[in-house]
Amino acid sequence: MDAQTGRRLGVWLIGARGAISTCVAYGLSGLRNGLLEPVGIATSRGPLGELPFVGFDEIVLGGHEVVRGDLSASAGDLVRNGVLSAELVAASAADAAAFDARIRPGALDGPDVGLADLDPEAARLGAAAQGEQIARIQADLEEFRSSHELDRVVVVYVASTESWREEREAWATLASLEEALERDAAELPASSIYACAAFRAGCPFVNFTPNRGSSLPALSELAREAKLPHCGNDGKTGETLLKTALAPMFAARALHVLSWQGYNMLGNRDGEVLSDPIRRESKRRNKDEALRAILSDPSVHTEVGIDYVPSLHDWKTAWDFVHFEGFLGVKMSLQFTWAGSDSALAAPLVIDLIRLADLAAERGEAGEMAHTACYFKSPLAGGTHDFHAQFRELLDYGERVLNGS
Repeated sequence: MDAQTGRRLGVWLIGARGAISTCVAYGLSGLRNGLLEPVGIATSRGPLGELPFVGFDEIVLGGHEVVRGDLSASAGDLVRNGVLSAELVAASAADAAAFDARIRPGALDGPDVGLADLDPEAARLGAAAQGEQIARIQADLEEFRSSHELDRVVVVYVASTESWREEREAWATLASLEEALERDAAELPASSIYACAAFRAGCPFVNFTPNRGSSLPALSELAREAKLPHCGNDGKTGETLLKTALAPMFAARALHVLSWQGYNMLGNRDGEVLSDPIRRESKRRNKDEALRAILSDPSVHTEVGIDYVPSLHDWKTAWDFVHFEGFLGVKMSLQFTWAGSDSALAAPLVIDLIRLADLAAERGEAGEMAHTACYFKSPLAGGTHDFHAQFRELLDYGERVLNGS
C-alpha cells in the first residue's frame, strides 16, 4: 500500500513532453492504478520505504515545454521503441491528458536550439528580458499551486543539455545577480532562470541535468534565504553509476588503474543535442569528474566519447575499457557493456528525488540536499563520489528522520 500523507504535491516538469517526463507521467499513473510495481524506486523499498513520503496518488503533474505536440505522441514513440507498454499507455490515457492540459510554453534556451516543432510562444518568451522570463515562470508556478489547491510544488529540470558557459561575475552573489537582472545583463542559462523562478515562487528545485541550474552561488544564496531545499546535478543512471560502484573496488584493493576509456552511443533528443560539441562539453565534464575523484590519481587517463546514433532512439549503449596494473607489474583489463533505456532508468530516480525534496521541505530543511548525492554525477554539496558511501549517507539521513532528529 502506497504512503498517504494528506498532502497534495504539485510537480512541475521542465521538458514536460520529453522522454523522461513521459515515463514519469505514465509510470506514476501505473503505480496509482496498481498496474506497476515500484521497481527502481528506492523510496518505496527497504528502510527508506518507512519514511513519510508523499503518496503516488497525492502527486499532481504540470510543466513547461518549448515544443508543440501532445504527450500521447511522445508515449507513442516510446511504445514503438519498447520502453512503454501499449497496455499501460491505454490505461493511463485520462491521467496523461490531464497532465498535458497543464503544460505551458516554456522559455527557449537562446537562439542556438534549432527545433522544427518549436512553440512560437516559447520563442517569444525566450526573446524577452530574463527578469520578465523569471516573472512569467514564477506566475505559472503560483497559478498551478493555487488553482489545484496544492500544499507545495517541486520543480524538476529534465530538459536538454545546455551549451557550456563559463562563470559570470554577476552569478557570484544574490545582490549582483539581482542588479544584473535589472539591467538584463545576467546572461543566465535557461536552467538557472527556472531555478530562480522556482525559489521566488517558494518551490524546491531538482536539477537532473548537467546544466548549471541552482548551482550558481547567487542561487544557492537565494535558496537559503527562501529556506528551500534543492539538489543536482546530472542524474546518475547508467555508465557513471557503474563507474562509481566499480572504481572504489580498484582503490580498496590498491590496484593501479592506468586508463579508463569509455564510449557512449545514444539516440533520442538527448543524443541529438549532445552531437553539438559545446553541449557535449557540459556532459563530459561531469562524467570524468567522479572517476578521477575516486581513484585519487591525476595521472590516470580517462576519456568518454559520445556519439549520436539516431536508430537507437531512447536506448543507450556504453562500452568501457579499464586497463589496470596488479602485483608484479602485471597489466590486466576489464571490459563491460551497458545497454539500457535512459528514460526508464531516469524516471524512478526523478520520482525518488521529488519525494525526497518534498520531505526535506516539509521538515524545514534548506540549501543543498547532501543526502541525495548518490543520485547525481556532480552533487551540489560535493563530498565523495563513491556510490556505496553516498547511499550510506542517504540511509543515515533516513534513520535520522525516523528518529526525529
